[in-house]
This record gives sequence, structure tokens and C-alpha cells, in this order.
Amino acid sequence: MKKSISTFVLFLTVFIHGSALAEEKPDDKKITGLWKATAELGYVSTSGNTNTETLNTKASATTDREKWHHKIEFTALKSSDGNTTTADKYTLMGQSDYKLKKPSFLFVLASYEDDAFSGYDYQATESVGYGRRVVEESNLSLDLEIGPGVRQSKLSTGESENETIVRAAAKLDWAISKTSNFNEVLTIEAGEDTTITKSVTSLSSKINGSLSMKITYTYKNTSDVPVGDDTDTETAITLVYNFN
Repeated sequence: MKKSISTFVLFLTVFIHGSALAEEKPDDKKITGLWKATAELGYVSTSGNTNTETLNTKASATTDREKWHHKIEFTALKSSDGNTTTADKYTLMGQSDYKLKKPSFLFVLASYEDDAFSGYDYQATESVGYGRRVVEESNLSLDLEIGPGVRQSKLSTGESENETIVRAAAKLDWAISKTSNFNEVLTIEAGEDTTITKSVTSLSSKINGSLSMKITYTYKNTSDVPVGDDTDTETAITLVYNFN
């Protein structure tokens, strides 16, 4: 598993660094500072009749260049009930978009998920394809993406599964007001054996210039799972710090 994570990170780093260098002009020295980053933290602890502890974290970074848009995202969820761990999940995702004539773009994406309670040791996905911004207004945008990919899954039993997939995504960004923002990301990864549907809905509100409060609801359905339920849901309330 560690070898798979290292390979994923190496692939992502080389690709993003290479594309940035290819785009940089000889006299362009303003590379530092182009990245924008956010960090989220949610924590709940109870004691007394019930002893529970939940920690939800997320970190993301984006950069928008003349011909490229890059995004990296990491999430972690850990929950316990007394001395028993009830949730332990980590995800890593990276996507690079190459801008064509507006409103079109090409994308390459790689993602990795390690969920101790899913029946899988890990799942990794790589996908490429075509995207288009179908709605672009001053406060609202909607991107649609579609393309082929591959998914590698290692079951907790040690068996491995590989399959070709078709990935489709819809990404909505709506600035409701100067202080509130609504986001919806819907993805479908359809394979011959397994289809994974995931929806992430969030609403954030600024507390001050750099700090916001965010409510996120995540729905994930896996058509064929090794063990347990085929549907997972998460509701998180987090504080978000913007490093811009």
C-alpha cells in the first residue's frame, strides 16, 4: 500500500511540475505565490454516558495559469466510540486541466482512497477526458466532464481487481452572496463490474476575511461491495482557513 501511495504522489508531482515548467516563459519569475490553499478542521468529542471522538480534516491547493489549472486535495476522517475505531478513511486527489478554446478543456485526474471499513485495502483511479463549462455567469459556473479511465482495487483479503471505467462529473459553484458559497460535485465512475456514484454538497459562510464555516454532506454508493453496506453518508461541520 505504501508503494502505491508513493507512486501516486510521484506521478502527480512530476506531471504538475512538468506542465508548469512547459508553460513558464523565460522572463516569467512569478511562480511563487500562484498557489492558493485552504485547510479545514472539524472535531467533536463527547464524554459521560457516551465517549466518542470524531476528527475530520481537509487540505486543498489550486493554481490557475495561462493554459493550465491544477488542483490537489487531501481528506481524512477518523472516528471512535470509546476504545473502538468506527471510521478511518484517507483520500488523495489531483487533477490538471489543459485549457482549450473557451469554454472547453482537457483533464487528467488521479485519485487514491484508503478506507479501513470498506472491504478494500485501497482503491486508485486514473482518468483522462474532455470538459466543458456549460454555464458561466458572474456568480455561477457549471463544468461537465467525461472520459475513460482505469481503476485498481485491492481487497482486504489480498486479492486485486482492475477494470476499465467511464468517468463523468458535474461541478457547480454558486456564489450566493459576498459571504456565502454553495458547491456541488457529482461524479460517476461506471465500470464493467462496479459503479461508484459520489455526491459532495457544501455550503460555506465567511466569518472574516480568511476564516469560514462550512457544512458538507457526502453521499457515496458502490454498486458491488466486498462487505458491509453499499451506501455511505457523511455530514461534517468544519472551520476553513484560506491562505490566499
